[in-house]
Amino acid sequence: MRRRSRSPALAGTAGRAPRWMRIGRGYVAEGMADAALRLPENVEGDFYVDSTCIDCDACRVLAPTVFSDERDQSFVFHQPETDEELLAAQKALITCPTSSIGSGRSARNAIDALPELLEDDVYRCGYASESSFGAISYYLADRNILIDSPRFAGPLVKRLEAMGGVRRMLLTHQDDVADHANYHERFGCERVLHRDDVRAKTSMMELQPAGSEAIELERDLLMIPTPGHTRGHAVFLYRDRFLFTGDHLAWSPTRGHLYAFRSACWYSWTEQIASMQRLLDYSFEYVLPGHGRPVRMPAEEMRASLVRCIDWMNAKR
Repeated sequence: MRRRSRSPALAGTAGRAPRWMRIGRGYVAEGMADAALRLPENVEGDFYVDSTCIDCDACRVLAPTVFSDERDQSFVFHQPETDEELLAAQKALITCPTSSIGSGRSARNAIDALPELLEDDVYRCGYASESSFGAISYYLADRNILIDSPRFAGPLVKRLEAMGGVRRMLLTHQDDVADHANYHERFGCERVLHRDDVRAKTSMMELQPAGSEAIELERDLLMIPTPGHTRGHAVFLYRDRFLFTGDHLAWSPTRGHLYAFRSACWYSWTEQIASMQRLLDYSFEYVLPGHGRPVRMPAEEMRASLVRCIDWMNAKR
């Protein structure tokens, strides 16, 4: 995970007015990339990324066969050829927190497809927020729970309303709170954030657990404190299968095992290693991060990969 600020030359692009398209009786904003800022790495074709990209990785998570990265920015390395690739690229366009992806096509199908079902009742929201550096958030439909805050976007809000609303919002850490206040105002949801990560803008959190012990928030849902990336970071384990890891743990395709962001450890690498070791006490099949690549594998293989991660982290002390 690399955090990159906009260059002064592009500072004025943050407030670019989006173009609007009509959906039913209302209007929604499409991505508003600037063709004049199209990165030269993009292959020829309809989809492209412009130079306002902050390299949050969201597009590469949603459409890995379309987007890649080079020199701390994403680009289109392969134009969509199948309906599946086209839909994934359109989801990435909508999700992009800085409107850095361009296309001349309507993204209506993608709007109707977000949040996207991963498995069981677990959905990936899309609509990432720039204030959370494009972090991915999730929705548990059976529980009406958001895990980390997506952008407060009209189409997403309407979809969540149709799915039963938001009863709770579980926040992994202080960086990915985004539009939590808007969701609380709209749905009246209870917000959960570890006390060690509570700051002025989150002082109103309804539930602020403390300490290092795991907490059973409700049946089959644990909050496990994992200090390291930040002092109050926590992960959430759902049904002993789905581990929502925020910025604590992700998959590395190049290394071939789970890993942590050494260059983005804001509190303590030593503490993060200890937090990782505590996760060996739990069983899970999915790692679903806010930043970084998700992965699914049998629980035994996941544990072995976690051991490799810990060995790698100790070598990086």
